[in-house]
Amino acid sequence: MSEDKRVAYGRWVSLSYRIYDSQAEPIEPEARSLVYLHGLQKDLFPKIEQAIEGLDVQARLSLYLEPADTFGDYDEQLIHLVARDSLPASLEAGMSFEGLPGGTNDGLLYTVTDFTDAVAVLDGNHPLAGMGLRFDIEVLDIWDATPEEIEACELQDD
Repeated sequence: MSEDKRVAYGRWVSLSYRIYDSQAEPIEPEARSLVYLHGLQKDLFPKIEQAIEGLDVQARLSLYLEPADTFGDYDEQLIHLVARDSLPASLEAGMSFEGLPGGTNDGLLYTVTDFTDAVAVLDGNHPLAGMGLRFDIEVLDIWDATPEEIEACELQDD
């Protein structure tokens, strides 16, 4: 492969990836795709971005990351019991809400994990928090970004 087809700052990178839990079970049934501007967009965990730096098109990588490097440790303080009547009548387990009822919006997404007639349990942890994860990644394509694309990304970070 020629040097100009390596993952580097300011290049668009197309990836295919699959995530597995610590028992090697896939998190999702299918691989996912991602296109991002290397070094300029925050679409990847930093350790993944560092690991693919310099790789060629068609390169494959398997990388295990601890919770601190992905979605963080599971935080019991993000579990809240709220009055059932403060939530929609059509409540179902798995529903998500931004912020807590009563106008408290901390920017977190809370998922209903359980409920009774009186209370509901809302969990603000990411579903993969506390899990060590393996990422199987393949670099599908690499191409240079235009100066305008790079500038637009740099302005978004300001």
